[in-house]
Amino acid sequence: MRDFLISTDSTASLPEEYAKENRIAIHPLHYIIDGEEYGMDLGKELTDKEFYNSIRNGKMPTTSATNPEYIGKLMRKQAEDGYDILHIGFSSGLSSSYSNAAMCAREIMEEHPECKIMVVDSLSAECGQALLVYHAVEMKKQGKSMEEIAAWIEENKLKVVHHFTVDDLFHLVRGGRLAKSTAIIGTALSIKPVLHVDEEGKLANISKARGRKKAIKVLFDTMLENTQGWDTKEVFLSHSDDEEDIQILADMVKEKYPEAVVWILPISPTVGSHTGVGTLVISYFGNQR
Repeated sequence: MRDFLISTDSTASLPEEYAKENRIAIHPLHYIIDGEEYGMDLGKELTDKEFYNSIRNGKMPTTSATNPEYIGKLMRKQAEDGYDILHIGFSSGLSSSYSNAAMCAREIMEEHPECKIMVVDSLSAECGQALLVYHAVEMKKQGKSMEEIAAWIEENKLKVVHHFTVDDLFHLVRGGRLAKSTAIIGTALSIKPVLHVDEEGKLANISKARGRKKAIKVLFDTMLENTQGWDTKEVFLSHSDDEEDIQILADMVKEKYPEAVVWILPISPTVGSHTGVGTLVISYFGNQR
């Protein structure tokens, strides 16, 4: 029986050491600032601080999906090394990265019929995507097969809740996700939208709060509502260069669930390009997306 490797996209924002320790291959998504392209595979990346400072200074990065040529090269090497592959992709509702990986998988399996590649659409992003990868890794450690893990993800991925708030309404305007008039009024009234990733893996607005502290409380209170009846063992958090506020939210979670695994991850440039500085995300398994 062939061993298998787990891979995912850079939008899971996994810690580098964790990815190395668990042999998780990362498919990088690129971002472009002032005509210059950045990406892990290009050997040219900004630090999180540098990237978000560029947005603070008025830059509007653009993004692109994973490169099929790079994915194909990576999968082909894994197949030739004797591995099957389980790829947990960035939501198809937000990017064509999933379809690029699926296309490459078909091509590699035609070239190497002894190799099995399963590509799963996570319908998730950032800490929600990382949460699914974390469970896949834990199941692999328990001796579960690739097929068992993929089936589990398909069955449970819509139970992964992502709720988040943004600090800069005008960044949503620039990205075409909010009307300018709404942003002007909202900014004047210190209104902070609370959004989520819906069942199609797309971003959708669900509520609003007056002020940043209230928005953080809404994220926490919504988690309490959504986890009723659940044995909450993991809560993953993401932020776009706001360590102070994400720590406030993390401390609230740790006080409620002292035994839970709590991760704080940076938001990747791919997602941060569209949500701006100061975005806070909380993700967990719950009753309602």
